[in-house]
Amino acid sequence: MTHRIAIAPSGFKESLSAARVAEAIAVGVRRVIPDADLDLIPLVDGGEGTAEALALAGGGRLVPCTATGPVGEPVASHFALLGGPGPLTAVVEMAAVAGLALVPPGLRHPGATTTYGVGELIRAALDSGARRILIGCGDSGTSDGGAGALQALGARLADRHGRELRRGGGALHELERIDASGLDPRLARTELLVACNPYNVLCGKRGVARVFGPQKGATPAEVELLSAGLERLADVLTRDLAPAFTPATGAPVDLRTAPGTGASGGLGAGLAAVGARLLPRYDVLLDGLDLDARLARADFVITAEGALDSQTVRGKIPAEVARRAHACGVPVLVLAGTIGPGAQDVRAVGVDAYSSILPAPMTLVEAIGRSGEFLADATERALRIMALGTRLAPLAA
Repeated sequence: MTHRIAIAPSGFKESLSAARVAEAIAVGVRRVIPDADLDLIPLVDGGEGTAEALALAGGGRLVPCTATGPVGEPVASHFALLGGPGPLTAVVEMAAVAGLALVPPGLRHPGATTTYGVGELIRAALDSGARRILIGCGDSGTSDGGAGALQALGARLADRHGRELRRGGGALHELERIDASGLDPRLARTELLVACNPYNVLCGKRGVARVFGPQKGATPAEVELLSAGLERLADVLTRDLAPAFTPATGAPVDLRTAPGTGASGGLGAGLAAVGARLLPRYDVLLDGLDLDARLARADFVITAEGALDSQTVRGKIPAEVARRAHACGVPVLVLAGTIGPGAQDVRAVGVDAYSSILPAPMTLVEAIGRSGEFLADATERALRIMALGTRLAPLAA
């Protein structure tokens, strides 16, 4: 009997793209089940690799460009132009210009990093003729509520003395007013779609600064400063840009707590204030992959991510894959670089088993450098244990 295995992983941050993760897992499967029918489905969540993946899937191309990076220095970046009918569509991947991987370890202070380059990429996409722009949120190294992106798009953010606000979330508590008269007029004629994690909100106890600020290098005191700044930004955006963020339904968007407003350090809120629609990322990013049908055809699903922990169930790829596979009655294995607190919660969304790929304690640098090798080996180990325990898969000679 031929075993049908779907391999549907995310990428490993700062290490392997989703496609390379899928290929490494496939190597491990072939060692144990050489004749397996494999369906490789590399998935993206709006973070690293999103523009390239959607360009490949949609018959498009990457457009290289230089933009302002998260610490204010120019970085080599890109956006994608997609093929197909309809208005020219661009994909702006915020991680390609403001991602955590672009912030040197010694400069990881989210109060100082900026999304200014995201606004520059949006303008570059507009210059290319795009009239539909998909912004992928994920893997950010910023917490400025999208203020930098708004500045790059022509908005003026001023303090109580009328001075232009310095870049970075650490200055937002000084914000007094926003002058939108200089915003790029093409935004009003362009459909902006933000693919974001709906669990991430801008403010409150689960606000983005409190949840993700420490991961980006913020101290407890800096977390509170960032939270206060984002609260202030929400107030001023609501007051000064109110007409711009009322969707077609007529229902106003609550920039503090609406789903997705906290995406990428609050970039979702900033873009919603200039008319962007915040959409659950998988509703946008999985379009055209026929994922549910492909999972349903499989006997077994393997997914993966860099870190399995309490955040996984809050919209990460393994949780989404497990939820869909569980609905089809297909078992799921998750492979992860690290296993953290709360990892056991994934069982509630349909994960049958999970395992770390690391064979022994080691430095992060070594783990990142050998992640492809470790993925293949971990896949082989898992399948051999399954074969021994169930007698449903052939053992290697």
